[in-house]
Amino acid sequence: MRRRMFLLLICLVPLSCAGRAARTAAPTPKVPRVAVMTFNVNFGMAGDPATVNAVAQNDADVIFLQESTSQWEAALRAQFAQAYPNMAFKQWPPAGGLAVLSKCPIETIDYLPAKSWFPAARVVIQSPVGRLQVLNVHLRPPASDRGNVVSGYFMTPPIRESEISTFVAALDPNLPTLIVGDFNEDEGGRAVKWLSAHGYRSALPEFAPRAKTWRWKTSVGTLHGRYDHLCYDARLTPLSAQVRDAGNSDHLPVVGVFALKRSTPQ
Repeated sequence: MRRRMFLLLICLVPLSCAGRAARTAAPTPKVPRVAVMTFNVNFGMAGDPATVNAVAQNDADVIFLQESTSQWEAALRAQFAQAYPNMAFKQWPPAGGLAVLSKCPIETIDYLPAKSWFPAARVVIQSPVGRLQVLNVHLRPPASDRGNVVSGYFMTPPIRESEISTFVAALDPNLPTLIVGDFNEDEGGRAVKWLSAHGYRSALPEFAPRAKTWRWKTSVGTLHGRYDHLCYDARLTPLSAQVRDAGNSDHLPVVGVFALKRSTPQ
């Protein structure tokens, strides 16, 4: 339902990364690395086979989902109990649910209360690069409380900035950190810019600067946006990042591979 609110906004707001040269994937020497996926699976289509298969590509060590529901939980547990033995789901109906599916041990999960519409989750993983902290977010859509997209376009950018700053304040500053999820804005948005000012970078523009992570079919064509991000701090370095054309959700899965910065060959 909220996607329909975005149609006007997509027509008005170009992606800020247009024209940026892509970085090639780093060589793959034998250094520890962790592969992470973020994917908004769409709360309204739980169990959709093509979207389940998009999660099932099985090369991510840890998968972070937004818009999970109890129906999504049942479908994913049935499909991935062996491949991803460590799972956690927390539902906030209708569209605020969060999930993590991990091949690695999950050390802790702290759910951070919503500052606007949706909560966030701070997850600490015992990963191949060591203890890794990941913040899974689903930030405020560009719509007013009454669903007005025009007023929401102007009022919500500072809300997303406030959300991300509040969630980041709950992180452990001593751990390598990723911030992933559906930001509901591109790299020109205030939340992503706030992260950039505080030492985080979005990996996707470095490797796929023109890739879109969201699509919506209309009678006059398909609209596209770039709302999903994998942001990393200075202790990590990205080896690759890509958007995969898979599933029937309006969002697409985004996958990045990261190593500790000190482990990357000079």
